[in-house]
Amino acid sequence: MDKDILILGGGPAGLSTALHLQQQAPEFTSRLLVLEKAHYPRPKLCAGGLVADAEILLERLNLDVREIPHTDAQSAHFDFRGRGISVSVPGSHTLRIIRRDEFDAWLAEKARSRGIEIREGVTVQSVRPDEDGVTVLTNQGEFRARVAVGADGSNGQTRRAILPGEPLYTARVLELLTPTYKDPSRPALEKTRGQVAFFEFSPVPQGIAGYTWDFPTQIGGQPKRCWGIYDANLPASGQRPALKETLAAEMKNCGLELADYELKGHPIRWFDPFTRMSVPRVLLVGDAVGADPIFGEGISMALGYGKVAATELAQAFKRENFSFTGYRQRVLTSPLGGTLLARWLLTYLIYTFRWSWFQSLLWRVLKPFVILVAWFLVLNWARRMR
Repeated sequence: MDKDILILGGGPAGLSTALHLQQQAPEFTSRLLVLEKAHYPRPKLCAGGLVADAEILLERLNLDVREIPHTDAQSAHFDFRGRGISVSVPGSHTLRIIRRDEFDAWLAEKARSRGIEIREGVTVQSVRPDEDGVTVLTNQGEFRARVAVGADGSNGQTRRAILPGEPLYTARVLELLTPTYKDPSRPALEKTRGQVAFFEFSPVPQGIAGYTWDFPTQIGGQPKRCWGIYDANLPASGQRPALKETLAAEMKNCGLELADYELKGHPIRWFDPFTRMSVPRVLLVGDAVGADPIFGEGISMALGYGKVAATELAQAFKRENFSFTGYRQRVLTSPLGGTLLARWLLTYLIYTFRWSWFQSLLWRVLKPFVILVAWFLVLNWARRMR
């Protein structure tokens, strides 16, 4: 055996698994290996919003995310046609925005400084579990381990190899970066919207199961805006509405022309409670299992998956039982699983009832109820992780 544990993917889910396992059982530090197909800092299309749950999990690993260049949104608006709910945290930020290339490189550096081995430029080509372990074929040869962790994202090789034919729930996402607002006829725009994150649900009645977003970010210390549109793709059958035109219309309200900027797209696998999460000798984490289906939020989820997986791995080695038959239940009964289940149910509620009157009722009239549900079912789950 090359190692006891191979972690396939060096993003937040894979590195969180390694760091949490080291925290729970330091003897595994020299017994695990992280394989990453790219080289840090590697480009990663992601809006980069960190909610408080992500920061809590990092703090418990004795990591300070403030070391990374970031921008803080002081409040967040969840609107339908320009009106809705405003959320802020007294004395603190509501959303911290980082760039994923910088975040992942920082997290990898912290893992290496703690003795965790990471090999870059290793592309996984096949994953073959057997009774005695796992064989991973890569562009740099064959690796052998007792178990493997699939942390290679929505389009990763691991899930396709071990769970062929499993149902696929994939959201559509478009994203771009712009300068800050520049409409000369509206000089107050930057002042009123500058440090605010906006989530606009007006696309829902158009058949888009999602929202447009606009929040502050930075590139090399220069202030920018991150714009995008998310569609959970419900229902997944039939012709889907175009996203580009809807995003362009929203940007035009702020004096920006979408055609002036580079637009990129990517899929996000979202969580479904009935999906399989493991086979004997191999378990999945992060987007390989599924991100938050309401917003497509994945960083805090990835960190949470890592903590749950670390506990499962430590127990498996203690029992010398690598079937991982209890892993799915461990995920679903954890605070992470609780919020994923709640978000999965809310996704169908929010995005199935597309009537304008319902969206107005939800985001404008039922504000106290929505905030209460969000506080107890959607957010603050990391505080309960033990």
